[in-house]
Amino acid sequence: MLTSVDFSGRPFHFIGIGGIGMSALAYVIAQRKLPVSGSDIRSSHITKRLQAIGAHIFAEQQASNLEFFNANPNSGSNGSKTVKLGGSANNGAASRAVALPESFLPQVVCSTAINPANTEYRAALDLGCPILHRSDLLAALIQDYYSIAVAGTHGKTTTSSMVGYLLLEAGLDPTIVVGGEVTAWDGNARLGKGKYLVAEADESDGSLVKLSSEIGIITNIELDHPDHYENLAEVIDTFQVFATSCKTTIGCIDCPTVKEHLKPAISYSLQPEIGADYTVDCVVYRAEGTTARVWERGEILGQLNLQLLGEHNLSNALAVVALGRYLGLEFAVIAGALATFTGASRRFEKRGEVNGIRFIDDYAHHPSEINVTLAAAKIQANGLLNFPQTRVVAVFQPHRYSRTQTFLTEFGQCFSSADLVVVTDIYSAGEPKQTDISGERVAQEIAAHHPQVVYQPSLKAVHRFLTENLQPGDLAIFLGAGNLNQIIPEVVAFYEQTAQGMPQEYRLRA
Repeated sequence: MLTSVDFSGRPFHFIGIGGIGMSALAYVIAQRKLPVSGSDIRSSHITKRLQAIGAHIFAEQQASNLEFFNANPNSGSNGSKTVKLGGSANNGAASRAVALPESFLPQVVCSTAINPANTEYRAALDLGCPILHRSDLLAALIQDYYSIAVAGTHGKTTTSSMVGYLLLEAGLDPTIVVGGEVTAWDGNARLGKGKYLVAEADESDGSLVKLSSEIGIITNIELDHPDHYENLAEVIDTFQVFATSCKTTIGCIDCPTVKEHLKPAISYSLQPEIGADYTVDCVVYRAEGTTARVWERGEILGQLNLQLLGEHNLSNALAVVALGRYLGLEFAVIAGALATFTGASRRFEKRGEVNGIRFIDDYAHHPSEINVTLAAAKIQANGLLNFPQTRVVAVFQPHRYSRTQTFLTEFGQCFSSADLVVVTDIYSAGEPKQTDISGERVAQEIAAHHPQVVYQPSLKAVHRFLTENLQPGDLAIFLGAGNLNQIIPEVVAFYEQTAQGMPQEYRLRA
């Protein structure tokens, strides 16, 4: 693939523009007043948001989409290229010759998720369009700013969102590209007028090695994508290349792999005895949030108050403290911003509370993520749900066959903080099934370590089970990176309809 990116006015076309990572890039490009189009087979609030700022969205992925920027006959082209569009086995359309001016061939952006046989992608190759991987465009944007790239197997969406929020609250007007939606900027991206860009840096497909930023934050390193990496050593190699490409690295040395293999210039840790540059003590984890006293190289900075739950989010916040101090911000400014940060979407996101049941949506899909997320859920259930009996009901949709197979044993052991576990079948994410791994097998593995596990083979079955079995005092947390969360509104609606006969204190609360 070509990696040079033209920001001088040449159009951009995104195949799969509605994805969380692709849409963030498309948003920034469109806000920079560059021509943007894209295709996605599913309309969403994300694609509608892009349309509202001038992006042209196609509802199908087909070859003719690439003709869109040829509508202006006065394009000033110095030449053209005649090719045949359509007529592929995929769409059955009649073949026709089309002449597109060379200067109006769009730069076509795609992610690893796009199949090389995709009709639109094949047409872009036939036309000679510049083909950019999503990471190529992000790398080019990073070079345009004083950039802060947040990487790590876990926590990068929350940490990058925190960093963006801090710089926004500090009046630095950053540009932000993250993998989750944040209320403060009404989406997953914003274009600022300041010099800073905050980017979530994804390691899943190895493209992390293309990114070179002023500051790199590394939260932790684990094997999470066995579809791309053979082993942890390959993941470490990728992070080492990234760290070497950053002028300054900030890393969590509570992660032994970060401590041993990256040796960050600025370190942070939740364990004071380790000797990190930034650490905490006097930590209190509560149902309403977390408090801690922060230390900077042996000196007390002050108290941190977070609305976010759990030690993993305290660690994420400590990374932001280290970053803010490196940029010269006063601790009072940093602490003030973090105290009002409410999180990113699908990161312990409250989706409703009715009949004494609280509904939480969380993206956790790796055993380590599930473990810490359920521990936080247990704290909240015990502290906020004022009922004689409280339960954490974990509803889990495994994500990808390869990940499920690789971490089957670990999945069996990471649900100890849940009182009841509901497992549904695996969300493939387009990955072919190559083994006999299944959601039922996952449920059996969990049941070997947990007394209350049920398997429901479909989302419809999960919906039915929850509407028949949830009770006042339950915290129902939906875990996974797939489409499990689509049933949350339906389950909430069911209990809203039955709430009229319940005591007032059980009814829907904001």
